[in-house]
Amino acid sequence: MTDAVVIGLGSMIGAGVFAALQPAAQVAGSGLLIGVAIAGVIAYCNATSSAQLAAEYPESGGTYAYGRERLGVFWGFLAGWGFVVGKIASLAAMGLTFGAYVSAGNARALGVGAVVAMTAVNYRGVRTTAQLTRLILAVVLGSLTAVFVASVFGGSAHGHDLSGLAGHGWLGVLRSAGLLFFAFAGYARIATLGEEVRDPSRTIPRAIPLALGITLVVYVLVAASALAAVGPRALASSRAPLVAAVRAGSLSWMSPLVVVGAAAASLGVLLSLLAGVSRTAYAMARDRELPRALDAVHVRYRTPHRAELAVGLIVVVVLLSVDLREAIGFSSFTILVYYAIANAAAWTQTSDHRRWPRALQVMGLIGCGVLAFTLPLSSIAIGAGVLAIGALIHLVRHRLPSLA
Repeated sequence: MTDAVVIGLGSMIGAGVFAALQPAAQVAGSGLLIGVAIAGVIAYCNATSSAQLAAEYPESGGTYAYGRERLGVFWGFLAGWGFVVGKIASLAAMGLTFGAYVSAGNARALGVGAVVAMTAVNYRGVRTTAQLTRLILAVVLGSLTAVFVASVFGGSAHGHDLSGLAGHGWLGVLRSAGLLFFAFAGYARIATLGEEVRDPSRTIPRAIPLALGITLVVYVLVAASALAAVGPRALASSRAPLVAAVRAGSLSWMSPLVVVGAAAASLGVLLSLLAGVSRTAYAMARDRELPRALDAVHVRYRTPHRAELAVGLIVVVVLLSVDLREAIGFSSFTILVYYAIANAAAWTQTSDHRRWPRALQVMGLIGCGVLAFTLPLSSIAIGAGVLAIGALIHLVRHRLPSLA
């Protein structure tokens, strides 16, 4: 179970703390702390649904597989489509985060380089192992410890920056929760490991809530200390908000540690997500839900190489086209839809496979809907449009079998 928890932590910690604080501060100010708590509660509901489904269906694919089994082929497809397009936006956000922390003036160029490099690594079949993830996680946690220590003990922290948490109104707080939900989505990586861990029906249900709980504690501590150090306006205006928090005090010499942590976190998530998204795309192509051309495995490296290259190319295009807030908002919308389907699927499970009360699935489903539709309007419009395109493609292909 330890390896599964490590993989979950490696997928979550870093993706949110280094990337989502800036847009969350823009919409909610200090109210983002309430947003973290709300996102954590919704994520917990979703985690129990994913864990419960993974126990009954210990196979790779996550909600794409669960939706097909419990709700029908269409809902499975919509979940898979939402996962693929949402995580492509997440990958673009991770590339931008890498570039912003390493050299803000060259963020896009550095982000493209990171995506290309990690795609090349995955193409050759060198996958992120639990050992490598553990190493990256240690670096990231060390970096976040530096943020906390420098922010709290550097002499710049002020309690008044934590007051007026709902000063931007509850719409702003809910928007920040939707944006910060982006940071918690990594626990799905554990649920897709059904065929790769020992005793998945026992391991996965325990690993998901544990990894989520640890992540929530880390996020709250780092967000609160950064807000106390520089205030919400500085976080909202900085492309590298945690570096800004460290540099505000007398312990600014720790800032290189934050840069190293952000770079390591971004590269680790890029490597892991590129593998996960390309394999989901490959599985959907194998089921004829995506173009057949993606249904191919490299003879030598035994990787879904066409899917790897296609995903990498699309990520580069998105990275060059959007800013960080747009990427996170779009990703959050589609991933919230993904988890709404997971909650609906878990709600249909029988008592023989039920580990948590249905009330949690209802809370998760409603929570996903509320967070999704309180995101910035541009995120809602783009996300809903992309999901509608996917649904249309699915309906056309299934009504015209010759195209499948």
